[in-house]
Amino acid sequence: MHIEYLKYFFEVASVKSISKVANSCHISQPALSQQIQRLEDSLGFKLLERSNKGVELTEAGQIVEKYAKNLIKAYDNMVEDLAAINKKNCTMRIEACPTMATYALPCTVFKIKEEFPNYNYCLISSMSEEVEHNILADACDVGFVQGMPSDQDLVSSIVGTDRMVFVASSEYNIKSEISLNELVRYPLIMMHEKFQCRKQFNEMLKEKGIDLNSLNVLFSLDSTESVKSSVLKGHGLSLLPYISIKKEMYNKQLKEVKVKDFEIQYEIYIVYKRDKGMNKGTREFIQFLKKIGEKSFC
Repeated sequence: MHIEYLKYFFEVASVKSISKVANSCHISQPALSQQIQRLEDSLGFKLLERSNKGVELTEAGQIVEKYAKNLIKAYDNMVEDLAAINKKNCTMRIEACPTMATYALPCTVFKIKEEFPNYNYCLISSMSEEVEHNILADACDVGFVQGMPSDQDLVSSIVGTDRMVFVASSEYNIKSEISLNELVRYPLIMMHEKFQCRKQFNEMLKEKGIDLNSLNVLFSLDSTESVKSSVLKGHGLSLLPYISIKKEMYNKQLKEVKVKDFEIQYEIYIVYKRDKGMNKGTREFIQFLKKIGEKSFC
């Protein structure tokens, strides 16, 4: 199976259109169809159902799409590492949950670069579950996840803790401390439910016997920065990781609103694959990351 066939298939599966991929990749539609046909022939399964409206994945196509992303990523990583042999350096791929990737690790990577100048570094933001999956699939070398990893094949260590904080604009009219029952009176701007912090919030509400539907949730957003922007404009309250809003708290743009009998803290874990063949450089790199985490990230 040629990796290029898989790449073309994955592009087509993503946009559900052969013509769009042909145009973006500057290849003729017949040539692209032929590449996908060769992939189908090599696997022994039909992957796409074609029609005038576009394409749909067959059952086999859905399975191939599921694995294609990591296979392509692992192949590209392999080519990158092979190219690094002549340069006498290699790329260290770090994947982290969004809060860590956005607020804690960027300046930490700079410190690491000073300590290990012969490495190149690539930092990617992903959900914790995806970070675990990509490490096991060799798509990244080291990860940071919120909460204890679920897969026992991963080695993990706690490198820090953080807490969730209810915040409002400094000019927002609200008491400095409210009860959980009072919380339902205020408009809330929440993180999307795919984020671990939102899941923890929902679980705590259930434990307290509070119906999630009773809250006045204006909308949910898929990034901390977009939530923070809405809160800064005075649209309502939000529950955010402290590490993501400590700068605005220090500058008094945001203020904490304490909620009685409500506290969410979580641990940050560094995770990597259990691999006896790990080279010395990677081991030293991981140990250095652990030490930074124990002292505090940026």
